[in-house]
Amino acid sequence: MKQRLKAVVAAAAIPLLAASVLLGIRPADAASLTQVTNFGTNPTNLNMYIYVPDKVAAQPAMLVLVHYCGGSASGIFNWNGHDYVTAADRYGYIIVLPEATRDGHCFDVSTAGALKRNGGSDSTGIMSMVAYARQRYNVDPARIVVSGFSSGAMMTNVLAAEYPDVFAAGAAFSGVPAGCFATTNGSLWNSQCSGGNLIKTAQQWGDQARSMYPGYTGRYPRMQLWHGTTDTTLAYPNFGEEIKQWTNLHGLSQTPAFTDHPQSSWTRTRYGDTGTRATVEGISVSGVGHDLPMSGMLAYAVSFLGLDGSTPPPTDPPPGGGTGACRVSDTISAWNTGLTENITITNTGSTAISAWSLVFTLPSGQTITSGWSATYTPTSGQVTAKNVSYNGSLAPGGSTTIGFQANHTGNTAAPAAFTLNGAACTVA
Repeated sequence: MKQRLKAVVAAAAIPLLAASVLLGIRPADAASLTQVTNFGTNPTNLNMYIYVPDKVAAQPAMLVLVHYCGGSASGIFNWNGHDYVTAADRYGYIIVLPEATRDGHCFDVSTAGALKRNGGSDSTGIMSMVAYARQRYNVDPARIVVSGFSSGAMMTNVLAAEYPDVFAAGAAFSGVPAGCFATTNGSLWNSQCSGGNLIKTAQQWGDQARSMYPGYTGRYPRMQLWHGTTDTTLAYPNFGEEIKQWTNLHGLSQTPAFTDHPQSSWTRTRYGDTGTRATVEGISVSGVGHDLPMSGMLAYAVSFLGLDGSTPPPTDPPPGGGTGACRVSDTISAWNTGLTENITITNTGSTAISAWSLVFTLPSGQTITSGWSATYTPTSGQVTAKNVSYNGSLAPGGSTTIGFQANHTGNTAAPAAFTLNGAACTVA
């Protein structure tokens, strides 16, 4: 089956590369892609390449760009990832390109070491590359992002799960959820996952990602997910499983907050924040197989990843920053079949919060009928309360009180836990 993936990728590459020659698209000068040796801990003997544009920003963003199975750093640099390169020339960010050297040139997203932070496999070597580049190029720590295609998309999900305190965002083209490809026999191939037959709940996928960095309670990276509906190499059901995982990690409902069609064959859904840099974004491409990215797609990824600007928007603080610590206290007044609940949110961190989303799960049988000082979606189950115009800023030590009225069927308990912008709050 792994040989099939390599064959599919290779077969897809030939006509597209030939087409780019016929269209007069010239590959970048290979000399501009520089190999780096002795970059740090590298347990699986990966190669490291880096691209630094002629006009690098004073504090540049950094993109970790991960190639497909059977690929190479120069292949993704000169071929289907080249729009990232031209954008780097325009916006001044640097690109780090890991290269797998094992037979088949696939990345390990399967073994126990690969699926654990600092576990001693490919992800460990890639993070050594990240550390190397950060030290030498004054990289903006709030704008370190990752993107990959196929095997690289799978690694994108794994890196974002294992190192959520490093990566601000990711863009995965034709991947699978973090942990989906796990094996116990040393193989790097999981046929159940590749066939789209590994189906779990959102909570199970979220827990699998959280197990890769035990004890972490901070914010997870924003994630953009792309998949073709006729993909038979990494089957299309994996797209929905990825969305389950990342919405759960962000404490979001799986019901889209926004849906549109940027192109006729694309269906784009957004979860959480609904702007260009949404919390989670999925793009389903009708009638397309394992051939992503296609023309024009990387421009959307550049914008989503924040590579086309100098700082993240105020509604998208970097992981571990801007959300701060939080405390929640709530009071409930109940009667026959109804109740009111007032929730006070306090920023106990040292950094102001410029926008907030409070996520909690209503006990079974409770349904919100009206609310104040926040917007509430959905009205039952896992609810996201978002600030309104007058209470979106919480200074260190600052508080705001929100509330709602709800129906109940006998259970008048308060939610057991709250997260603010993805960080768990103390419940007073």
